[in-house]
Amino acid sequence: DDDYPPLVRQIYDPPLCLYVRGRVDALHRANAGIAMVGSRRTDRYGVEAADHLASAAAVTGWTVVSGLARGVDTVVHEAVLRAKGTTVAVIGSGLGKIYPQENVDLARRIAETGAVVSEFPMLFPPAKRSFPMRNRIISGLCRGTLVVQAGSRSGSLITAAQALEQNRLVFAVPGPITSPLSRGCHALIRDGARLVESFQDVLEEFSFLPGMSGVPPDLGTSTSAPSSGAQSAPDDL
Repeated sequence: DDDYPPLVRQIYDPPLCLYVRGRVDALHRANAGIAMVGSRRTDRYGVEAADHLASAAAVTGWTVVSGLARGVDTVVHEAVLRAKGTTVAVIGSGLGKIYPQENVDLARRIAETGAVVSEFPMLFPPAKRSFPMRNRIISGLCRGTLVVQAGSRSGSLITAAQALEQNRLVFAVPGPITSPLSRGCHALIRDGARLVESFQDVLEEFSFLPGMSGVPPDLGTSTSAPSSGAQSAPDDL
């Protein structure tokens, strides 16, 4: 179908079909966009980093894709909406079974200007196996994936690995060395992921591609210092 996202068509195992609530054209705009993912349990540093980078991406005109999960994903979607940008949420359940339930209203607001997407039938319930499956669509919709904050067992690392398999760029935000929530991002950076301190670092990697350049207004160049009470790393889906 002509409406099927062109970049998802290129991945190894594209879904047979996609269920979309909202604007189908937002999936095509994600072609000039970035996936932003991170831990479900985050700290002040992770919240500030996610908000800062998602806001900058939105102001620059980039579409931001995430997973509607608790933690970093929710912060990313909210920041883009607040900046009047476009965001796409890829979920691990059917559109009639939004998970987590507290994000039902967020999903409605995303669909007004962007899209909520699933490969699962409308009433498919959230399941442990379905979340890693949806991660390949998050990375597949975009030319790059940015991991904002992740522990050593974070599901965000699955998304990053799938992005690499799809021949897409991977970015990671460094964190304090004392925080378990930094270990996943630091491992990605050691393995070759681009280190990101501001969204300008992402823009520079894509500046050679048509429609994927632009400099955000003065939003600062780095994230704020983290709080001293970093939480332990979760075993994310």
